[in-house]
Amino acid sequence: MFDLFRSRDKAVRILLGVILGVVAISMVGYLIPGGWLGDQASTSSDTLATVAGEKITVLGAQQQIANVVRTRNLPPEMMKLFAPQILQSLITQRAMAYEAHRLGLDVTDADLAYAIRLQMPAQLIKDGVVDKELYSRVLADQGLSVPQFEADFRDQLMVGRLQRLEQEGIVVAPAEIEQEYRRRNEKAKIDYVLISPASLQAAAQPKDSDIQNYYDQNKASFKTAEKRSMALLTIDPAKLPINPTENDLLALYNSQKDRFRVPARVKIRHILLKTDPQKKDDAAVEAKATDLLNQIKKGGDFAALAKANSQDPGSAVKGGELDWIVKGQTVPEFEKAAFALKPNETSNLVKTTYGYHILQCEAREDAHLKPFAEVKDQVAADYRSQQTTRLEQQLADKAAAALKKDPLHPENAATDPSEQVTRVDNYASGEPIPGLGVSAEIDTALAGLRKGQVTAPVALPGSKIAMAVVTDVVAPHPASLAEVSGQIRETLLRQNTDRLLNEKSADLLAKARSMNGDLAKAAQSMGLTVKTSSDFDRSAAVEGLGSASLVADAFVRPVGSLLGPITAADGRAVVKVVSHTPADTAGLAAQSAGLREELKSKIVQQRTALFEEGIRARLEKEGKIKINKDALSRLLQSYRG
Repeated sequence: MFDLFRSRDKAVRILLGVILGVVAISMVGYLIPGGWLGDQASTSSDTLATVAGEKITVLGAQQQIANVVRTRNLPPEMMKLFAPQILQSLITQRAMAYEAHRLGLDVTDADLAYAIRLQMPAQLIKDGVVDKELYSRVLADQGLSVPQFEADFRDQLMVGRLQRLEQEGIVVAPAEIEQEYRRRNEKAKIDYVLISPASLQAAAQPKDSDIQNYYDQNKASFKTAEKRSMALLTIDPAKLPINPTENDLLALYNSQKDRFRVPARVKIRHILLKTDPQKKDDAAVEAKATDLLNQIKKGGDFAALAKANSQDPGSAVKGGELDWIVKGQTVPEFEKAAFALKPNETSNLVKTTYGYHILQCEAREDAHLKPFAEVKDQVAADYRSQQTTRLEQQLADKAAAALKKDPLHPENAATDPSEQVTRVDNYASGEPIPGLGVSAEIDTALAGLRKGQVTAPVALPGSKIAMAVVTDVVAPHPASLAEVSGQIRETLLRQNTDRLLNEKSADLLAKARSMNGDLAKAAQSMGLTVKTSSDFDRSAAVEGLGSASLVADAFVRPVGSLLGPITAADGRAVVKVVSHTPADTAGLAAQSAGLREELKSKIVQQRTALFEEGIRARLEKEGKIKINKDALSRLLQSYRG
């Protein structure tokens, strides 16, 4: 039996998605999650760097590089590109966490638990708490322990607090907003001549003698790829006979009733006004929250007040909607207030570590078991999935054994209507396979196999299973002219076309300049056509040319200026600036808020990078960051090969 289907366990897949979601949050700034701190007893040769006494080890760094490649589904050869970036990010992350801790921006256990619970779907909350066994198991599958993961997630929360502290006080001046508005909304109009590759195809065609000369000069670089012929056996789950009876479904339902138990839950919307202990603003925030509560009690529109005032960005835009929550999903004070409310009832002020909340209950449900009739379709889908997995595994085991026993007659291994054998001759890695297309999974399974050997079963999209027996191997060899003449012809055609485009567009520009900037007259003399664009702004596309960014100089060069040659979407262009239209400021007021946030976000990105660089530089100067350059160099070299 092979282990192909183990990852299909539904609960594991759900939690894996959740954990990777949490990991994604921590990757926003630093690419990777926890587990990078090493054993304090590591030897110096195992240590890449120390930050304030904490070590980043070679093993820990290798694990994190592998994690990034795996979670992003990147080919292993990409490690050499990501490794330097990841290693520097590890050091920066630890430096930022140290600085946050030094400034007293620590995260309490309650804050950490709340942040992690927010990532968990209701199905994984049992009796008000996260299913710790499943949580631990999936983290272990990712090479992480619970303490490692939670320690790093705590660091990420601390770093977030530090970044928010650093970003306070960023102000975008009205003049900057207006300048950006004008820049985005001013327009230009151009005349242009586009010379297309198609118009030069006849002149660009290479001669046979050119192809021969190119082959002779580059013969050493022409080698055929290793090729394999194979018999590919696929199992199509759509052709498996799975027709469950009512009793089959009832039996599955009764064996998994815990899956269909719904805990007590309440549908809540809320308004949050945050407090900041460093600002000592508790009284002012409480006063504002009290005013909002009074407005609601007098009939005020809760959703409108939430949109205008709530500081929970995830729910404010939805009128404060949090949807359904279950016990164990929020901080205790919030949970107690939420579950005490009746439908349409509004709470008094609720104080948590985040600030002051006003809760309103929209609906509530007691704990109950979903009846069979309600979940029958889901049970049927689960039954088919389980049976598909079981039958595919049985068929795959049987087919693999048959192929290994008699690799010369692979068709004999296909004994079920769901199985099909396809002969694929002279196949090179990366080429499309009939009926499957390009398959990295098949390529990986075939790599290195000799004639008569059989691949392991491979999972393909659509829940198909495939395996192949290699029927022939053709080793790489110097390519003959006949084998590569088509490739050479395309290369020379592309080179010739590019050269002719450059020459002709340069000639046109020179003629236009010699005719006092008369692009139309120059184009006519060369049998070319001038087109005039409509007015366009910087975010637009110019018909026939492509993005306005290609002619960005048209916004700043004087009317009458000639630009080019420009590499456009379909050829080369020579351009003349026809007119400029200033921005209409009538829309400035309506767009000011959005522009302010965009400009602020850009400033935040710039300042964050400088802030992090400054912290690292200071800690290095203080001797708190020490990098083992030899170990770092050896590790990076191991990925370069």
